[in-house]
Amino acid sequence: MAIIDITELAAALAPRRALLGLDLGEKTIGVAVSDISLTIASPLELIRKSKFTLEAERLFKLMASREADGMVIGLPVNMDGTEGPRCQSCRAFARNLLRLRDLPIAFWDERWSSSAMNRFLIEEADLTRAKRAEVIDRSAAAYILQGALDRMKDAAGA
Repeated sequence: MAIIDITELAAALAPRRALLGLDLGEKTIGVAVSDISLTIASPLELIRKSKFTLEAERLFKLMASREADGMVIGLPVNMDGTEGPRCQSCRAFARNLLRLRDLPIAFWDERWSSSAMNRFLIEEADLTRAKRAEVIDRSAAAYILQGALDRMKDAAGA
């Protein structure tokens, strides 16, 4: 498989399989998972970055345990729409995963994910700064994945 357009991702999955959503940070990877109907994204886990092989192994274990067949990776596009070094890093991460396992991967523009989740966690959940730090990356991954799921549904005409 390869990196595909978000509108083609659902068709690339086996029936009734979930997706993982990733928010790739410099020190952590926020992970979210969809339900098997590809309707709702939920925060799942925070992986502390160390070695790529260990990170990939953990992601593949999560995929197996959650019956996930593919991934949506947040792409940190600049506000003007250009791609900088962080985008290149995300694209390299995806290419490296594809060298280890054949799976469908799509990117999703994540420009607003962390700020939107931070605002929500402050205003709606009333979490302290320390509590927000614990959940922000997982929550941002869920926000990214939910945006992708909604786009996939729109593309399918559902």
